[in-house]
Amino acid sequence: MLKLTNPFLEEVKECQKRDQKLMEKLVLIREGKETDFRVDENGVIRYRERVCVPDVPELKKMILE
Repeated sequence: MLKLTNPFLEEVKECQKRDQKLMEKLVLIREGKETDFRVDENGVIRYRERVCVPDVPELKKMILE
């Protein structure tokens, strides 16, 4: 299976691993207790198909620029 990679999404995915709230959501996803959140085929946590941006000021600044 071919996966498309996006450097920005890769950065988001790495930063998600350091976000405590998103890691708590990941546990709930894996336990089947969270239905609005999911992990996509690239390993990125999403909320209703939207990428969950972790609380990292540099990352948020990149999005806004």
